[in-house]
Amino acid sequence: MVDEVLEKERPQEAVFDASQHPADLAELLEEMSLDAARGSLLSLPLSLAADTYAYLEPETQVGLAKVLARGELAAIVTEMNGDDRADLFNRLTPKQQQALLPGLAQAEREDIRRLAAHEEGTAGAIMTSDYATLTANLTVKDALNKLRREAPDKETIYRTYVIDRERRLIGSVRLQQLILASPKQTIGQVMERETRAVSVGDDQEEVAQAIQKYDMIALPVVDDDGRLVGIVTHDDAMDVLQAEATEDFQKTAMITSMVENIGTASIRLLYQKRVHWLVLLVFANLLSGAGLAFYEDTIAAYVVLVFFLPVLIASGGNAGAQSSTLMVRAMATGDVEMKDWGRMLVRELSVALLLGLTTAIAVSMIGLWRGGFEIALIVAAAMLLIVMAGSLIGMSMPFLLSRFGLDPAVASGPLITSIADIAGVMIYFSIATAFLIG
Repeated sequence: MVDEVLEKERPQEAVFDASQHPADLAELLEEMSLDAARGSLLSLPLSLAADTYAYLEPETQVGLAKVLARGELAAIVTEMNGDDRADLFNRLTPKQQQALLPGLAQAEREDIRRLAAHEEGTAGAIMTSDYATLTANLTVKDALNKLRREAPDKETIYRTYVIDRERRLIGSVRLQQLILASPKQTIGQVMERETRAVSVGDDQEEVAQAIQKYDMIALPVVDDDGRLVGIVTHDDAMDVLQAEATEDFQKTAMITSMVENIGTASIRLLYQKRVHWLVLLVFANLLSGAGLAFYEDTIAAYVVLVFFLPVLIASGGNAGAQSSTLMVRAMATGDVEMKDWGRMLVRELSVALLLGLTTAIAVSMIGLWRGGFEIALIVAAAMLLIVMAGSLIGMSMPFLLSRFGLDPAVASGPLITSIADIAGVMIYFSIATAFLIG
C-alpha cells in the first residue's frame, strides 16, 4: 500500500520519442548529460535529429559536437537548414570546424562558407539559402510541379521569388496566386513586380523589424548587384528581436554584453559581465559623498534635512529611470529618432513639471510635520527641481549616447540613477543653504 502511494507521488519522467515536437525533444536533451543526450539524439530519425539539434541552446550544441563522432555530426549538419548550419559552424572552435568540413558534401561546405562569411549582426548572417526560385517564362503548371519537388528542402514556398538569368530579383509570387491562376499563364503574368528586399549588409534588427511591421513570412536578401542570395524567415526574425530585447534589458542593468542563457551561465561569467560597471559607478557615486561633505555645515546646523534626503534622491532617480526607459524603447522601435530630440524635450519638460509639482505637494506635508513651514518649502522646492532634473537627464541621455554612436540602452537603470543622485544632492543642499544659511 505504501509503495503504491509513493509511486503515485513520484513525478513521472518525460518520455523521449519521435512523436514529439523537436522543440520539446530539445528541452529533454538539455536536462541530460552530454553522453545521454548523444544516445537519445542518435535514436531519432536523421531529419528529426537535425531539427531537434537546431532547437538546442548554443552551449549544448557545442558540447554535443564534442561527443558526437565526426560522421554522426556531419550527417546531422547536412540535414540542418542552411542558416542553422552556418550558426552552428560559427560557434565551433577552429579545430572542430576543420574536423567537420571533410565530412560534408561539396555543396554543404560551400553553403556554410558563404553564409558564415557575412558579418555578425547583418542580414547576411541570419539569412538562409534554402529558398525556392522561379523564372518569369515558366508556366504556372510547370512552376507548381517544380515547387512540389523542391518543397521538402525549402524553408517556405508560400512566397517564391522570381529571378532572371543573372539571378537578379525581379518579382515574387504567392502560392495562393499560383493555385488560383490558369495553368497556362506564365509566372511573369501573375507575379508581383514590386518586391521588398534588403541588402546583405543591412542591420539584422532593422530587417527583423521590417518583417514584423509588414507581417511577412520572409524577406529576400540581395547583394550589391541586386542578385538574390538568401531569405530571412519570420522565425529567425523573431529570434533576432528576442535576442535584441534581451540585450537591451541587460544593458539597462549595466551588463557589459549579452548573457544568452542566465539559467546555465556560470558564476564566473555572470561576475565578469557585471563587475566592470559596478566598480565604475562606485567611484561615480563618491561624487554624491563629496557633495554631502561640501554642505557639511548646513547638515550639522539642520539635521532634519537628512530625514528627507533618501526620498528626494530616490524620486529623482526613479523619474530619470522612467523617462530613459520610455525613450530607449521608443528609439529601439523607431517611434523616436535623433531629429525628434527638441520636440521630446519640450514635452518631457511639461510632464516633468506636473510630476514634480505632484510629488512636491506630497512631500511638503511631511515637511510641515517634521520641520515646519520653512523646511516644508525647502523640501518641496527641492523635490520639484530634482524630479524635473532627473526626468530631463533620463530623456536626454539616450539621445546623447546615440549621437556619439553608443547604445542608448546603457542610459537606463544604474547610470541614470547615479547621475540623478549626484544632481539631487547638489540641488537639495544648494536650496537649503540659500534659505537657511544665506
